[in-house]
Amino acid sequence: MPQKNLTVKEILEITKGELICGAIEKEVVSYSNDTRTIEKGDLYLGIRGEKFNGSNFYKEAIKKGAIGAIIQDIQITNKDREELKDKIIIKVNNVVEAIQEMAKAKRNKYDIPIVAITGSVGKTSTKDMVASIIEQKYNVLKTQGNLNNHIGLPLTILKLREHNFLVVEMGMNNLGEIRVLSNIAKPTACVITNVGTSHIGNLGSRENILKAKLEILEGMQNHGAVILNNDNDLLHNWIEQNREKYHIVTYGIENASQYIAYDIQESQTTSDFKVRVNEKEYEVTVPIPGRHFILNALCAMSVGLEYGIEMEKIKEGIAKFELTKKRMEIVNLPSDVTVINDCYNANYDSMKAALEYLGKIQGKRRVAVLGDMLELGDYAKQLHEKIGEEVVKNKIDLLLTAGQLAKDIAGRADYVGLSKEKIHAFDNTKLLIDAIKNYIKPGDTILIKASNAMGFDKIIEAIK
Repeated sequence: MPQKNLTVKEILEITKGELICGAIEKEVVSYSNDTRTIEKGDLYLGIRGEKFNGSNFYKEAIKKGAIGAIIQDIQITNKDREELKDKIIIKVNNVVEAIQEMAKAKRNKYDIPIVAITGSVGKTSTKDMVASIIEQKYNVLKTQGNLNNHIGLPLTILKLREHNFLVVEMGMNNLGEIRVLSNIAKPTACVITNVGTSHIGNLGSRENILKAKLEILEGMQNHGAVILNNDNDLLHNWIEQNREKYHIVTYGIENASQYIAYDIQESQTTSDFKVRVNEKEYEVTVPIPGRHFILNALCAMSVGLEYGIEMEKIKEGIAKFELTKKRMEIVNLPSDVTVINDCYNANYDSMKAALEYLGKIQGKRRVAVLGDMLELGDYAKQLHEKIGEEVVKNKIDLLLTAGQLAKDIAGRADYVGLSKEKIHAFDNTKLLIDAIKNYIKPGDTILIKASNAMGFDKIIEAIK
């Protein structure tokens, strides 16, 4: 598929911007909002943040090879105009809003399948697995990392070139945010992996979280497929009430679904299951351990089947899937210690799943190093205490916690049966790091998990 680039003229019309200088008919191929990684030929996007105005760095971007910049809230002198007369400088009221409008226009140039993925847990890993499957047939562009917000998603769309398939992740903190993203991307299929407790402090209830996730449907095109985890209680109820309104595709392990995993076999490195598709049974291997990744694989498989990928190719795509760093990443240290590095982020659902995986490991001492789960509001104490119960339920041998909220994990684990000598609570991550070598033994398997702001990625270095 040929590139379908925006011209400077189109950008001016879309953004209602002012052309300070530059050729109006020139096409813009690529964009960047970061002077550290900008490449020759990019158009620099000077985003204004809370702490600084990126537009102030537009000259630095041009020195590094940018063809110009879109800027806001800075003055351009006559001297600047003369010096930059061969560059494209566009001034707008709000660069973020301009990027969003440009992404809408760019998306409208491409008549291609677009799958949008949201959920409280598993968005990024599901997105990566979907892309791995779709790549067996299509030239895929996908969200990089977890750039899934009001800036990251438009920037992803602006990267469309010769691609004929787009897979995007949509995140949110509050109601109304996914609605904006859906109306930019206009997906042809939507995925909701689950509705849990992430951001419940902002939204107040799981029902409101469901409402926020369902905003993904508002921009959907052509009565596309709605692919849902039927094991999730709130999604299951919604499915039952909306079967006649949408083309719903279900997957699950517990509840009867269109695609259901059975004969599940789990090891420390993989998960195997069987699934029936069009009356034929297939055996699937997921190269990542944990039941939640089986659900992700079922979800990705469901997407692949919707877009005509054969099951053998789907199996191949799942087998090739690689997990993003710091997400259930298995690290074998020279000290004969195995680390499950899942410290990118944490909420109740993902922490529960990680503890369930740790609890299934046999023959080694199971150590949980857990920190605060943030953005839980009034639910913080209750959900941390529930994690304490999961620690005991999954027969964890040693619990180390860091942070004030995580003290409720330790306290509840003590209350429901883990002996005091197996529980050590620290006020903060630094204190935990300073002491952790005193508790770790050769042969241990250690789960490291907390919200990203806790800085748990430094713990592995301390263990080494």
